[in-house]
Amino acid sequence: MTNSILKQITNLNKLSHDELKSMYTTLHGSEPSAYNRDFIIKRLAYRLQEIAFGGLSERTQQKLDAELALQGFDDNAMPKRRRRQKEITKNGHPMIGSVFIREWHGQLNEVTTLRDGFEFNGRKYQSLTAVAKAITGQHMSGKAFFGLKTKGDK
Repeated sequence: MTNSILKQITNLNKLSHDELKSMYTTLHGSEPSAYNRDFIIKRLAYRLQEIAFGGLSERTQQKLDAELALQGFDDNAMPKRRRRQKEITKNGHPMIGSVFIREWHGQLNEVTTLRDGFEFNGRKYQSLTAVAKAITGQHMSGKAFFGLKTKGDK
């Protein structure tokens, strides 16, 4: 890796959140789909290397697309909202093993779906609403807090 690219990647951590979002928009041509700082930094680091050294080869990209198609993922055919909700089962509950990440006041919060609840910071909670309350200190919809609520939800 050249020194210039390495310096750019290293300096990403020094940028403000707004500067990172602006750089992401410039390099990707769209707003970041998540506003998590680590998410944006990782994608910017990859994009900087991709611009400097080239991305995946056509053959590798075809292999990945074929593998995803075998697993039932067709990213190009699904609208963004539908893709995000693949983690929700028919009864409206998140699939077991789903991990939700939410930044709140500069702190990254990660929640894992269990068979009988949710795990957050080593503790078990009965609902996403209880997790949202533990994070924010106030009562609010867990689905809304983690971005799982749709227009059709009551």
